Amino acid sequence: MKKMHVKRGDTVKVISGKDKGKEGKIITAIPEAGKVIVEGISVVKKHQKARRQGQESGIIHMEAAIDASNVLRVCPSCGKAARTGVKILDDGSKVRYCKKCQETFND
Repeated sequence: MKKMHVKRGDTVKVISGKDKGKEGKIITAIPEAGKVIVEGISVVKKHQKARRQGQESGIIHMEAAIDASNVLRVCPSCGKAARTGVKILDDGSKVRYCKKCQETFND
């Protein structure tokens, strides 16, 4: 499994691609592929066929996966999109921090 700098629930900002500059929350992280699904970002149309009685068919809108390297976590304290680092505390636990303002994230 690959390491990723973001995880599910993080608020991120898109730094490249057609949705550059938009912010959203990560719905799903796919570490095997190095991709994330962000709500409201990279929305595509999918033609769906009804599979059961009563289910509707038609065109639905859904979020597509984008590469994790195209997003940066938004720091809750400084409000800017910044790279993240990992600090090891005295008790041996790891905590992520913002590389711009050096504040730790409360995960």
